Amino acid sequence: MTPNTATSASSAPSRRSFLASTAVAAAAVAGGMPLLAACGGSDSGSGGGTSAGKSAKKLLPAYVATNVVTPDIAAKNGSAVGFTSKLDIASLKTSVPKKLGKGGKVSIMSPFWGSPPKSDNAYYKAMNDLIGVDVQWQNQDGNTYDQKLGAVLASSDIPDVVVIPGWNMGGKIPSAIIGKFADLGPYLSGDAIKQYPNLAAIPTDAWQRSLFGGKLRGLPQPSPYVTGIVPLYRKDIFDKEGYQVPTSADEFMALCKEITNAKAKRWACLDMKWTAFQSFGVLSGSEKPLGWNLVDGKLVYRIETQEYLEALEWTRKLFAAGYVHPDAKLGKSAATDPGPKFAAGEFLIYAQNISQWWSRTAEQATQNPDYKIWGMDIFGHDGGSPTLWAEQPAGIFAFVSKKASESVIRDVLAVANVTAAPYGTKEYMLTNYGVEGTHYTVKNGVPTKTDQGNNEVINAYVMVASPTATIAHPDFPEVAKAQVEWQQRMGAFTKKSSFYGMQITEPSRYTNLSNDFEQLEDDIVRGRKKISDMQQAVSDWKSKGGDELRDWYKKLLDENGPAAS
Repeated sequence: MTPNTATSASSAPSRRSFLASTAVAAAAVAGGMPLLAACGGSDSGSGGGTSAGKSAKKLLPAYVATNVVTPDIAAKNGSAVGFTSKLDIASLKTSVPKKLGKGGKVSIMSPFWGSPPKSDNAYYKAMNDLIGVDVQWQNQDGNTYDQKLGAVLASSDIPDVVVIPGWNMGGKIPSAIIGKFADLGPYLSGDAIKQYPNLAAIPTDAWQRSLFGGKLRGLPQPSPYVTGIVPLYRKDIFDKEGYQVPTSADEFMALCKEITNAKAKRWACLDMKWTAFQSFGVLSGSEKPLGWNLVDGKLVYRIETQEYLEALEWTRKLFAAGYVHPDAKLGKSAATDPGPKFAAGEFLIYAQNISQWWSRTAEQATQNPDYKIWGMDIFGHDGGSPTLWAEQPAGIFAFVSKKASESVIRDVLAVANVTAAPYGTKEYMLTNYGVEGTHYTVKNGVPTKTDQGNNEVINAYVMVASPTATIAHPDFPEVAKAQVEWQQRMGAFTKKSSFYGMQITEPSRYTNLSNDFEQLEDDIVRGRKKISDMQQAVSDWKSKGGDELRDWYKKLLDENGPAAS
């Protein structure tokens, strides 16, 4: 697959499918996997804390919007910005007029999916020359990155920069972030960031998520706060068969009945649990602390709500009626690529990261020209407007070693200022596509990577820092337009919970308290467990520490105040 894309994405049901589908090499990717979260306040990693409160405000960088490039579609209701024009290489802007790097060496450890290229490849050389820094990559297998990360952070030999996705912030990692990484505040807080204009254009919310242990430690990859999980469907088959996009939970169920014909090897959908959570207004679940919210003066966790049980029961009925593809019944859909069977029409609807709207389109464009994947608007379960909950505005961070000298920190920021260049600039093209003629060619305004580009321009510099969330597909501008407009429509129904944007460390005694709920959810919707089992699990959760954790969160709110909605 040629990554002719730039797309920022938020949470996803499957980290593997999320990373496989979104063009990490050409994207600002924000993770949305289970986030046991990071740190703040003056508390230690074991005692917990938050990055919110009045003291946090003075740590944040000044925001200075970029005027180098004007997007075709401005951000609205928490959406990404969108670009729908063909790419004109001759009109690319310059956002970094002079090298800020001083020629030093910087080692960067980052997760990598695929086969890392040779260290002296043409892409690395071109980027290092543009920045004025000799970046030396220490790429690690993204699928086992948490193991490598733990070992490295436990040692005394830490690279200059370590990239840590939110989904790898479990266990002792939050306290290690506080103990091992530098305070970037002296270089970036307030007006200091204006030395790095592309970093200054990163939204403030993303910087707040970069506060760990009461210090500005992370370089963020911003993402839209609108949910990144879309109910994707085969619009071409819907149009041919006359199926109507549902506007309520009952209509969805009736549609599934109409579609499903097991003898003909056609089922309606895969596991729709995530869409059910959205439709029934369940608080965001995979990212702590977003599962908590203040309701009528009382702090409530998502698993305690009636909406949560109703969403599980509705999803269970889809499975029980036989409307769900057998692969999902067996739990295979999360571990295997659903693309081929979706393309074959074995099922017509599935919930996944918004990035698959483009990637599936690109996959099938040549071999199946009639194929059209599209995104359903999320419906309120009762046919009214949905109540959606905001995701976190950043989820992958780069950290600089506490042992790094000022010159190394300055060189790292020089790297980040280039990688955060906006779409439509020379720096963006080099960061995401490499060298024209070597790594990509442009035909009719569409950049297409060469084999060398696909081998070399992946998983590297884009992991250091990224521009404001952006969606741009020069090869399929109608998809880019539809994605941004979908985000804007859904953003209009999106609320921010009391802990939106905060970087939280729960006390270590609560770290594993909620670990078993996702498996129990999956067992319930597949009929292996009952709703009453969930009710009992919630009761056990409360007695084993849930109520104490509620008191702890309430104290944080009392001290820092809720997030601005």
